Amino acid sequence: MSADGLPRVAIVYDCLYPFTTGGGERVYAEIASRLAARGHHVDYLTRTQWEGDTPEAAFRIVPVWSGDVANAQGDRLPAAAAGFARAVHRELRRRRDDYDIVIVSALPPLNVFAARLALRGRRAWLVADWLEVWTYRKWRQYSGVLVGSVAFLVQWAGLRRSDEVTVNSTFTLNRARSRLRDGEGVVLGLVDLVPDRGAADPARPRPTILFAGRHIPDKQLHVLPAAVAVVASSFPDVRLLVTGAGSETGRLQEAAADAGIDVELLGRVSDTELARLMGDAGVLVNPSRREGFGLVVAEAASRGTPSVVVAGEDNAAAELVEDGVNGYVAASTAPEDLGGAIVAALRGGAGLRSSSRAWYERSRSARSLDASIDEVLERYRSARAR
Repeated sequence: MSADGLPRVAIVYDCLYPFTTGGGERVYAEIASRLAARGHHVDYLTRTQWEGDTPEAAFRIVPVWSGDVANAQGDRLPAAAAGFARAVHRELRRRRDDYDIVIVSALPPLNVFAARLALRGRRAWLVADWLEVWTYRKWRQYSGVLVGSVAFLVQWAGLRRSDEVTVNSTFTLNRARSRLRDGEGVVLGLVDLVPDRGAADPARPRPTILFAGRHIPDKQLHVLPAAVAVVASSFPDVRLLVTGAGSETGRLQEAAADAGIDVELLGRVSDTELARLMGDAGVLVNPSRREGFGLVVAEAASRGTPSVVVAGEDNAAAELVEDGVNGYVAASTAPEDLGGAIVAALRGGAGLRSSSRAWYERSRSARSLDASIDEVLERYRSARAR
């Protein structure tokens, strides 16, 4: 404990926002910032992702490793996972008396084992945060038969190696629950991570489709042009705007050429510009087959913009979309299914935009990250009082 009786906290993840900009990075940086604002001593153990001196933040950044964690397609490298886990083990073993709570990202699962082994015999309370829990089939698709099989077993064993488990969605918790020690776990409230920039004018006509995210295979950007071609039969002046970049940009351009659709590639944009684009769009479309949460849905709804996502066994974002309330869930990426859902969202007009904004306001209050942090800290105090 610190001098004022507050638990000392370490957060472990190999990526740090804003140097990498995924949802997990934002969640961990926000947890670190909010704990530091409450007076906790917080160290963020990560890899070096910057040039020069370690940057300053509301919390202490502790680089323990350097190197690339993913290939050009965005797939994580097994060797990097092992290298970072070894570095985490060394650092936590060296400083295992310095922390009361260690929050470790279970992406990849080796991090959980590294932290558990380093903290063995100490009173530090280990919280494993599972951004996603994958099926055996998904692991084999992602990493091949051999590596995928091993990774699946490591994941399943890792679910029982921490004192507490947190997840981003009930979708993930339901997958994990059978392996948890007490069958519970904490679902983090994440909608309030999205700042309230105010709803855009719901009356403005917006025949514009927006995609926002990384261009990696799991996002399935290549299905968008054929779906937009279906939309064009109902909205001839429809536009497709795409932010971000990555290995799949070329495939998207090829699909657009085949479908005879123009796609406006905007590259990476600032948070302010993205908020403007979302406010101006008629619908945000995320055809991803894999999401641990889908924060972009909440970002769109904060501006009053409905979302279209695709149903799938690995897509937790579908949990956030209520048909006819803040968007639609397409049955598949087939042009007729995805295009039909987009048409429905565009036809929803001002009414759907208003209900999307109302969904955001309700969810922001009900899904509070501060309340989740309170719950984790209370579970820590209860465990230590036993």
